[in-house]
Amino acid sequence: MPRETNIWEIIKAAGYEPIENRSIVVSYASSNLSDAIIKFFTEAKEFFVLQICREELVLVPYGKISWGLKKEVTMSIPFSDIQKIEVEPAGLNYHLIIDTESGRITLSTQQKELSDFRSSGLLGYEGSKNWKRLFMRNWHKENLDATLEALKAI
Repeated sequence: MPRETNIWEIIKAAGYEPIENRSIVVSYASSNLSDAIIKFFTEAKEFFVLQICREELVLVPYGKISWGLKKEVTMSIPFSDIQKIEVEPAGLNYHLIIDTESGRITLSTQQKELSDFRSSGLLGYEGSKNWKRLFMRNWHKENLDATLEALKAI
């Protein structure tokens, strides 16, 4: 899985200034239980890296099948467009509710306690060419608390 520094390189190449250790794995929140079940049993669930940058939030997508990080920024939300960000517990996840001038975006991020056993842990582990070091660092887990606090402060 991608190193956090590789994510920063993609974001810098797109013209943004990422803040170190302020990235987590997110997906769009399900609208209801039926939607959650469908996403669980199909490949409909997409994952992204949510990165706090100097002047905006950006989303970098993972591939749906390979789960490899794509080298593009899917969405950028300037801080000046954000009216409010709320973080609410939602089962084993948190919902990030971002109100902007143009509407509401609700993202979901997995809590850190079970992250090692869930998608965010798989996507948030730093890969290594040495198989003994593969599961050395889960940057999603390490960054979660500080990133959620930083989001609430925007």
